[in-house]
Amino acid sequence: MRTVFQTRTGTVEAVNGISFSISKGETVAIVGESGSGKSVSALSILRLLESSGRVSSGKVLFNDLNLTEMKDEEIRKIRGKDIAMIFQDPMTCLDPVYTIGNQIIETIKIHEDLSKKEYLERAVELLRLVGLPDAENRIHSYPHQLSGGQRQRVMIAIALACRPNLIIADEPTTALDVTVQAQIMELLKELQSKLGTAIFLVTHDLGVVAEMADRVVVVYAGQVVEQSSVIDLFEKPEHPYTEALMKSIPRIETDRTKRLQTIKGNVPSLKELPSGCRFHPRCPFATEKCRSEEPPLFNVGENRISKCWLLDPESKVEMTLPSATVEKVDENIYYDLNDQSEDKELLLDVKEIKKHFPITKGVLSRTVGHVRAVDGVSFDIYQGETLGLVGESGCGKSTVGRLVTGLIDSTDGQVSFDGKELTSLNRQAMKKMRKRMQFVFQDPYSSLNPRMTVLDIIGEPLEVHGFAKGADKYERVGELLEIVGLSKNDIQKFPHEFSGGQRQRIGIARALATEPDLLICDEAVSALDVSVQAQILNLLKDLQLKMGLSYLFISHDLNVVKYISDRIAVMYLGEIVEVTDSETLFQEALHPYSKALISAVPVPDPTAEPERIILKGEVPSPSNPPTGCKFHTRCPMAMEICKHKKPLLKEHSSGHTVSCHLYGEE
Repeated sequence: MRTVFQTRTGTVEAVNGISFSISKGETVAIVGESGSGKSVSALSILRLLESSGRVSSGKVLFNDLNLTEMKDEEIRKIRGKDIAMIFQDPMTCLDPVYTIGNQIIETIKIHEDLSKKEYLERAVELLRLVGLPDAENRIHSYPHQLSGGQRQRVMIAIALACRPNLIIADEPTTALDVTVQAQIMELLKELQSKLGTAIFLVTHDLGVVAEMADRVVVVYAGQVVEQSSVIDLFEKPEHPYTEALMKSIPRIETDRTKRLQTIKGNVPSLKELPSGCRFHPRCPFATEKCRSEEPPLFNVGENRISKCWLLDPESKVEMTLPSATVEKVDENIYYDLNDQSEDKELLLDVKEIKKHFPITKGVLSRTVGHVRAVDGVSFDIYQGETLGLVGESGCGKSTVGRLVTGLIDSTDGQVSFDGKELTSLNRQAMKKMRKRMQFVFQDPYSSLNPRMTVLDIIGEPLEVHGFAKGADKYERVGELLEIVGLSKNDIQKFPHEFSGGQRQRIGIARALATEPDLLICDEAVSALDVSVQAQILNLLKDLQLKMGLSYLFISHDLNVVKYISDRIAVMYLGEIVEVTDSETLFQEALHPYSKALISAVPVPDPTAEPERIILKGEVPSPSNPPTGCKFHTRCPMAMEICKHKKPLLKEHSSGHTVSCHLYGEE
């Protein structure tokens, strides 16, 4: 199959001769970096491409019917009934002005003629099937009244409405918390075993691939570079790109003292593809033949193919993948775990900080309640230390980051930075203090002004805080670009001229402009591919080593947090429930919530059988939190005392504090 798009500069081929098959009841995953052609391949199957795109050649055969030759009205009969699709973000896919029941019924109406009562019964049955509680009442809810996990369950219910033979799932768990992701993966596997549905899974998460897939298709720059069973692929990747992807992932067992392995460069632009093998500019094994001739797909085992000249029986180049597929790193650079906070000065001290947002009602905006976003949080960060802050969406992590920097006022509590109480400072004094605390945001696409050049983006804080102007500013911006691994020649470019990873480097350079002591990294790598993520994590560690920076690292990705953090604080519903060092948390977590979070992390090993703790239900509303321990409504170990008495955050052992009745109170 080949898919092309018409652009103002000519025709761009996004998918170049991809071939694969899916059997009944099988899960096939397609993986690769952003821009590799994963989603375009999925959309091409159902002809859901935007108007400028089309399948230019090849066949898409479904039960011996060629979907590419069908008329529009014929393909519409297939969509939803025989082949259904689950998209990444349910909030943008569900219509906000219709109830979820109406949206499920609408899908059924297109393909089946039933009575009004039968439509309603089928919709309720589907919501029960996907595990949505109180289905009879929830059917009348609107999308905004549901959580992210519940909305994704509704999307799955819509996909299952007409009992399709194939479900195309495009990053179905990417926008979800790790606990909800675990629930959705379990649900899909359960439904597949009940209904015999085949799944085509589009994802960049190799942990999800290992747990869900039977076979894997690896794509790069619009081409299949490897195709294999999931067990064979993880046991011995044959293509250098596949191996490099796997080596880039921070895992729970990753040695924190060593840098992550990365893939040099970026996925090439489809408008400027390299000659020969498309991966050769980034491949450490590339030969002259790789640069000039495109390799065929070689058979490398039973039902296994790979597109690499090194697999040619006549090739004399040895491929020692484990050590050579990644960027060479300076072996002298390592991170000393013994250099911890005992010898360092306290930089940030947060005591019982609270932020309650008022809920107003009526013409006079009467306060009728409060959203307890942050409800008595305490922690500290030492110079040169990284504190990871983890928890599900809505637990208050990002609000803590804003409170620390004074971007929003606290309801109660104290924040001291370098010995100075921030809440007592006036505006001018706070401005001076804020230059020592800077943010690195989640999305490098929306956090940079598209109309400003790199010089203006990085130079703005230099001028605002009186560091440099004119020629001095130009020189300093050039220095900052080199510090974060970019070139001085990039200084006059605009954000759209950079990749996601490069944009995040620009965001980090801007944060470093004011010579801060503390960086608040709010989901700083979650929007990036694993290969780019590894580069940014290495950069952050290198900067910490050179400049003595401290980080408050906010994330929901526990593998990333474990790798970069010295200590980790676990948050649940506005409160910290456990704090300890990184290694101890993952080996000896005490709080049931911490244990559930860790158990829900997808393991990139198809032979692993992790003991998963699936949390029931959703995070309660912070406007009406449960009494006693806030976690008791979802805790598998809850006792009677948990319902009535709030546990205190107490030290269980040296440097390990926990808020849980299981560990007793005096």
